[in-house]
Formats: sequence, C-alpha cells, structure tokens
Amino acid sequence: MSLEPGEHMDKCPICLNEYGGSVRLLDADFRRRVICDVCGIYVVERDVIDDYLAPGSFGSKKLTSERRARLSHLVRKGQDKNNPPEVSEEIVERIIRKEVAVPNPALQASNVIRYVGDYVSNEGEKLPSLPVHFYAEIGSPSPEMAAELTLELVSAGYLTGREASGIGEHDVRYLNLTLSGWERYEAERHGLSAGNYAFIALKFNDPVLDDILSETIKPRLLERIGYQVVDMRDVSQAGLIDNIMRQQIRDAVFVIADLTHDNSGAYWEAGYAEGLGKPVIYICEQSKFDEGATHFDTNHCTTVTWSADGAETFAEQLIATVRRSLGLFPNNT
Repeated sequence: MSLEPGEHMDKCPICLNEYGGSVRLLDADFRRRVICDVCGIYVVERDVIDDYLAPGSFGSKKLTSERRARLSHLVRKGQDKNNPPEVSEEIVERIIRKEVAVPNPALQASNVIRYVGDYVSNEGEKLPSLPVHFYAEIGSPSPEMAAELTLELVSAGYLTGREASGIGEHDVRYLNLTLSGWERYEAERHGLSAGNYAFIALKFNDPVLDDILSETIKPRLLERIGYQVVDMRDVSQAGLIDNIMRQQIRDAVFVIADLTHDNSGAYWEAGYAEGLGKPVIYICEQSKFDEGATHFDTNHCTTVTWSADGAETFAEQLIATVRRSLGLFPNNT
C-alpha cells in the first residue's frame, strides 16, 4: 500500500476494508484525503501510511484488527465535513500502546441505541439493516460483535428487529426502539445517563495547578470514590475539538471547573454542563478567591479552594463536596 503521488489506493489505510466497504483517495500528494465507507473522511500523511498503516510496515505488525477498529472508531467519531480529522503518528502510537480508551460494551450498547434512535428520528422509518460502518460507529471490534450486541438489546427489550438469515451474515434488520429504548435514548441525548469518569475544565500549563491536578485531584478521587478525572489533554482523538469536548462533558458523571484564571473556556464548559443538568463542582485558588472572588454568576455557588501548601485539606473538602453532590455516603466507592 506504499504509494507514490497519483497512484491508486484500493484499500483504506486504517480498516483495510477487512469487512467490506469501498475507499476513494481525493488528494494524491503527500497529504492524503481519504473517503472510506467504514472510517469516514479523514486526512493522513503518506509517511504515517508507509510507516504504520500499510501492511508489511514496521508499525503494522502492532496494529491488530482490534487496534485498527479502535482507530476507525476514533476517526468515525471525529467526522466534520469542514474539518476532517487527521490521523497523526501520535494518535497511531497511542492506539498501539492502548492509551486511548474505547467504549466498553455498556457504552457500545448506548451507542447502538443512539444510532438507531437518530436514524428513526431523522428518516421516519425503521433502520433497514446495519450499515458497513456500524461497528466503527459504535466502537465494536467487528461487525459480528456489533450484531451480537444489537441482538442482545433486542432481547433486553430496548430494540425491535430480527436477525438476518443468510449464512455468515452479521446483520440485524428493521430496527426500531421500543418505549423503553426511547426513554433511554432521550436520557442519553440529554446527558442524563453517563459514563464512569469526571471531566475537569481548567486553564492549561499553570505548573502549580497542573501539580495539584496530577498529584491530588486525579489520584485521590480515583482512590476514594472510584472516578477517573480527565481533561482535554487526556483525550487523544481525531476530530473537531469542540465536538469532542461536548461529548466528554455530556458523558461525564460530574464536572469540576477551576475558576482561578477567569478562563472563559472553563466558564463555558461549566455552563454547558449546568445546562445538561450535570453536577458541577467549582474550585479556585485560595488567594484569588479571597481577593477577587469569581464571576457574580458563580460566586454564590459552593467553591472549594486550593493552595500549593494545602493539598491534603483541599482533597478532603473536594471529596466531601463530590460525595454530597452525587448523593454518596462516606463508605460508598
């Protein structure tokens, strides 16, 4: 698959069209724009193809079918016709090291319900069959596993549909949501059903705050109440950053917003989370809060203050505030 400018590409560099679908190459130069039925539209440099994605390259030996499916899912999630996601060397390396999270089966099930609900809402008819990109869309390793999960949702009463009868087919036909499925769809769509992590909004590259985040907030909340805390630097995904950020906030259990720097992004992200009905915990550096407080729209909200020399006290106060916000008792984890 190593190509020179102008040569024809008969397989998608990411999914290799292992499970079907076709591919087109638009920009036949060193920066290629690919249109794949499975992965969607994306941009990739020739060096990334030659070094990692092409069969036989040194990097491809570590790109198993499961890891290629992870990459397909990331690209599919990042679709934006005006700003196609770029598959970089960094993203591929993180896929190889398994540093990029993909949906677990429970979140894949939510993605199935969301996909079917969106289709029926937009088209006004049942989903006739699972499209070739369906497994990449929901984050499943293969079409077979995606079809099995969909059939389990039929059995569980969230979907209606029937299994395809052909030998070797991995398909479910005429899919619709049941009443229970529509209720779950609406909860997912409005962010009322969440993943298992917290999202933190903050100004990047403040060494003191970054230290508080890495040494206190993240480890203590994971240890004490079982929630991983992520910020946008932890999310290595291809696609439009605004859409990825909205998705991270929507799927979070709660949001922490640091107001120390009067960062407009942190305020916006907190407001977006508030609009979704997410619990938002505000934090701020102690001297900043004492001297100038925060914006008048938030200065009446409970705010946990931190300082460089008071990490332990801050951690206990933050954990207590999160427990109250989520209705957790002290022995809950």
